[in-house]
Amino acid sequence: MEDDLDLKFKEAYQKASELEEKLPPDLMLRLYAYYKQAVKGDRFTFNDNSDLRNAFKFNAWMQLRGMNEREAKKEYIKLVNSIIK
Repeated sequence: MEDDLDLKFKEAYQKASELEEKLPPDLMLRLYAYYKQAVKGDRFTFNDNSDLRNAFKFNAWMQLRGMNEREAKKEYIKLVNSIIK
């Protein structure tokens, strides 16, 4: 059963997906990192054949090591709401 945080997280993800083309790269990286941490936690995966862009994304995610999934969801929602306002 989903709780209120999960519903808000899904709503924030949909809002962010609509804005994707309009956001600067640094905000996109932060959103990516919080999203990955929220859904995967510290279970990092990285493809060695990745390009530089994927390396930046992976690095942004690694910087959130140790943050629990619920906290990452809260930060993701907060970031999306700060962009929209």
